[in-house]
Amino acid sequence: LRELGLTGPSAVPADFAYYDQVLQVTTAFGALPTRFADLGGSAGEGYPGTDLPGYFTAARGQGECAALEMTKWLDSNYHYLVPELDEHTPLDYVPGFAAVDPTDGPGAQVLEAERAGEEVPRPVVVGPVTYLLLAKASDEAGPDFHPLDRLPDLLAAYGHLLGDLWAAGAQWVQLDEPALVSDAWDVPRQQVLEAVRAAYTWIGAIAERPQVLVAGTYGSLGDALPVLAATEIEGVALDLVAGQRPTAQELGSLGGKSVVAGVVSGRNVWRTDLEAALELLEGLRRDLPEDAPLVVGTSTSLQHVPHDAERETSLPADVRSWLAFADQKV
Repeated sequence: LRELGLTGPSAVPADFAYYDQVLQVTTAFGALPTRFADLGGSAGEGYPGTDLPGYFTAARGQGECAALEMTKWLDSNYHYLVPELDEHTPLDYVPGFAAVDPTDGPGAQVLEAERAGEEVPRPVVVGPVTYLLLAKASDEAGPDFHPLDRLPDLLAAYGHLLGDLWAAGAQWVQLDEPALVSDAWDVPRQQVLEAVRAAYTWIGAIAERPQVLVAGTYGSLGDALPVLAATEIEGVALDLVAGQRPTAQELGSLGGKSVVAGVVSGRNVWRTDLEAALELLEGLRRDLPEDAPLVVGTSTSLQHVPHDAERETSLPADVRSWLAFADQKV
């Protein structure tokens, strides 16, 4: 980490998941469907699927107990397990973010870093609006039910999660909201924006929580950006590779918020055009208020790229010089 320059506070993301980050949230909130009711978990005090065997049974199925549906993570080649919600699905935070194993959640990673005298990482969790938009109504749901109907209950669970991370010593937490860059949902855009406003107004008002960075990856936040700007969150991450540069007016509304400019692609294997990136960053700095810190980052998580291009020793040197894998992008 020191060689990569990742020694600043909250510079290292804590986003570990045994299977996928959506399933992490599902099990952290005890939200597995009733068909998994017999999968009591020791880590989650009886919540289904909150120990490792139950977790993977939810992912892969067992006998006549069908696994959760798997589908593509937005427009990437990664997949996630679709939450199944209804009016009665539990959405109760499992204390300590102990889903699967009480030693592997973000809170535990924060405490471990503190004990080792290392910089505290930045927990990364799927955001509440994206989680509900990625979910589907379970077979037990009423005919008029939509997962977004459960937003108030889910926010209460997120409130407990943020309080837990704050108590563990996390300075920042990143809530990933890639669903906000897309219109491909079965609810009107205005309803999505109202959910964003409600969620982050509520989260912003929590007294004891880490600072919150909302990440809009895989495209442009568009009309969700001014909605986020009007809340009390502390930061916004922009995908400036797949997404459009916000207007001067939109940037001007981000006073007091940290802005992470994702000018380094997290999805391709090529080196960044540094001159073009610098020009874009200089323009952002001019349009942002003076009290809005500008931070350089990747457009998405680096899970899409290999580890280190220097290991590709069988490639011609001139080809390897164009490559940038995760280490080089950092």
